[in-house]
Amino acid sequence: MPAASTAIQLALPAQVPAIAPAEPAAPPVIETATVTPAQVEEQIAYPTLAAAVADQSVRSDADEDLRCLAGAIYFEARGEPLSGQLAVAEVILNRTRSHRFGGSACDVVTQKGQFSFVRGGRMPAAPTNDDWRTAMAVAKVALKDAWESDAANALYFNHRRAGHANGVRVASIGNHIFYR
Repeated sequence: MPAASTAIQLALPAQVPAIAPAEPAAPPVIETATVTPAQVEEQIAYPTLAAAVADQSVRSDADEDLRCLAGAIYFEARGEPLSGQLAVAEVILNRTRSHRFGGSACDVVTQKGQFSFVRGGRMPAAPTNDDWRTAMAVAKVALKDAWESDAANALYFNHRRAGHANGVRVASIGNHIFYR
């Protein structure tokens, strides 16, 4: 027995209306603003201090204050965690802002009797190694205020072996204690 077939009929209109071509859409209006590289750097938020340090370029023609700040970080805290290195930089910058210790990082670092690595008002020559590059990068992070330090209000620090200093203890990071 043959299978029954069913036919489906569709009703179509006699004429399909023509579709008018669409008007070309106007291009979107894009407002632009001039942004300087410094503004871009200011807007960068870092997930960690290590990321902030890693993002810093280290040029050999750095200005004198950057070199003094990096030298203090290198000679005082190169074996410390990054947060301890940043805290040392923060103390030096806080001292420049207070104007009681000198008006620049170099003035603060070379002030008589403040840092044991300074001899005759001069900083020793810094080597060109990974620790120096890290110190330069930490100094840049500190100068840009790109990361909040645990010792943000400190004006003094000393090594744990040196005993307690006068002042209110702000933080203890690595082998250093920070005071205000």
